[in-house]
Amino acid sequence: MSSHDGGILTLVATPIGNMGDISTRAVQCLNEADLILCEDTRTSAKLLQAHGIRTRTCPLHDHNEQERIPALLELLNEGRRIAVISDAGTPLMSDPGYRLVRAVIAGGGHVTAVPGANAAVMALTLSGLPPHPFLFSGFLPPRDTARRENLSVLRAAEQAGLCATLIWHEAPHRLADMLASLAAVFGPDRPAAVARELTKRFEEVRRGPVGELAQHYQEHAPRGEITVILGPPPADDTGPQDLDTHLREALKSLSIKDAASLVAGIVNLPRRTVYARALELTRAQD
Repeated sequence: MSSHDGGILTLVATPIGNMGDISTRAVQCLNEADLILCEDTRTSAKLLQAHGIRTRTCPLHDHNEQERIPALLELLNEGRRIAVISDAGTPLMSDPGYRLVRAVIAGGGHVTAVPGANAAVMALTLSGLPPHPFLFSGFLPPRDTARRENLSVLRAAEQAGLCATLIWHEAPHRLADMLASLAAVFGPDRPAAVARELTKRFEEVRRGPVGELAQHYQEHAPRGEITVILGPPPADDTGPQDLDTHLREALKSLSIKDAASLVAGIVNLPRRTVYARALELTRAQD
């Protein structure tokens, strides 16, 4: 179907806390839609009622998105207008909708959006840390081992030259452990910020070295919606040079495998990452 004879799928940003943060165009779009897809219809009902929106709603979440797609594509084919909203903020950003958008695009359908609130970008602008480049990674794995492995890949990317402000969302009960993982992988002195309850009555942005923030939230259990921002590595970060220096030294007397195992422990990176770099260095020498 072409975008001219079919319906339109519109991604509509909704408030992340303060109910006043919805645009006139968003309200108009939701009123004119034939169907609103909600992450949770009960959560969205409050917002829709507040603005007198009576459009039919239907749940779209991670567990039903794939099976709903054929019927939704059929509705768009018939010329219907479908809006997508999440519980808060911009749809698809750590929220459902990506698979549906991909399917509509693949079918030649028309996708557009009504921009608005986004917690990650708001937290970034309030953090006092460099606003760009930035890398937003949604939620980290909840378990410590998987979380550290995930963070180690980013630290390895920094050692290969990545220099960006890093952003995540986190659940209140995991915040202290997550900050401790950041301190362990990136060093306790890395500047960071924790943004909490943005646009709401108890909005708070706490800034400081990530090690100190980990300590603070270990002692003071946080509440509410949370975004964590970690500043880029300092200009004098010796990570990339350290890795290669240690590897070159180890490779003089050890096999690639043994050198990688030894150096991984020294530079606090996954062994497979260090092994890959050791291979590159060996090839370059040959």
